[in-house]
Amino acid sequence: MSDTLTAISPRDTRLQKQVDALLTQEGIRRDGNLDYTCGILDDDWNLVATGSCFANTIRCLAVDSRRQGEGLLNQVVGRLMEVQAQRGNAHVFLYTKPQSARFFGDLDFCEITRVPDRLVFMENRRRGFAGYCAALEETRRPGPAAAIVMNANPFTLGHLHLVERAAAEYGTVHLFVLSEEAGPIPFAVRRQLVHQGTAHLPGVVCHDSGPYIISAATFPSYFLRDEDAVIRAHAALDIQLFGSIAAHLDIRCRYVGEEPASRVTGLYNAVMARDLPEKGVACRIIPRLEAEGRPVSASTVRQAIHDGRLEDIRPLVPESTWAFFHAPEAEAVITAIRAEDNVVHY
Repeated sequence: MSDTLTAISPRDTRLQKQVDALLTQEGIRRDGNLDYTCGILDDDWNLVATGSCFANTIRCLAVDSRRQGEGLLNQVVGRLMEVQAQRGNAHVFLYTKPQSARFFGDLDFCEITRVPDRLVFMENRRRGFAGYCAALEETRRPGPAAAIVMNANPFTLGHLHLVERAAAEYGTVHLFVLSEEAGPIPFAVRRQLVHQGTAHLPGVVCHDSGPYIISAATFPSYFLRDEDAVIRAHAALDIQLFGSIAAHLDIRCRYVGEEPASRVTGLYNAVMARDLPEKGVACRIIPRLEAEGRPVSASTVRQAIHDGRLEDIRPLVPESTWAFFHAPEAEAVITAIRAEDNVVHY
């Protein structure tokens, strides 16, 4: 039997259908975030194994049940790691089912955490997460602290309201800005606006989220049957990781903003409010700041920019955010926002 390992083009509809069929056969949905797929074809040109990448993660791995035990998955993972190396990604992550975790351990992947009976989050560095937590611990200050995780896309008065609430109740607030590039406003800009917008609060310590505070784009949906299950599992994994982070920084409370219009955020917040206390961390859901009778949201700000109504963002953003969007360096960001088909995220 002669097998061929090959990249699978998004335009190759025949092989893409075989990918879908093989994933379905193995109880896996195609993930919505894939940027490279490869597969092993038998001598009749039928797909017998497949795997994919998204950014620096490996996902959607499957082997035909009739060919398991032949080392095909090793070959697929080997190719995907070559692709990651070509991209310059030395630090690689994967998600797998609990029953497959031991196999990836044999390929030098280490477990970071797991959601029992659902998925395991792994990386190819033995002290990756431990090193991340150790670096965070260097920023620890005396006394209990609060935490906030935000995308700040861009930083609004609503975000500032949340930070100020936390800062009024805790001497230290660890503010994690999601560092994944997943929208028209680059991380560097979002981080800059958060730093500028909170500069008057001496207790705020800003952090890049890095790869361990999970974002929607890197979280896998392919093990789970429906959207609500994805959201709940996403929150459960975040809580597992955040519990470890909180212990290193003596974080006692995580502040989150209420989002009445978002079912996703509502479910996520409900899971955190229920489960974070088991990690010794309270969860405070803060009602949204309103302006002119409407909740202040980053989506509203992006929509105004998208529609060419830049002046409309004035009552919604801090002075630093307002100044940025009126500076020459914002031109590329404004162009990117206006090029988006949909700037309102649910």
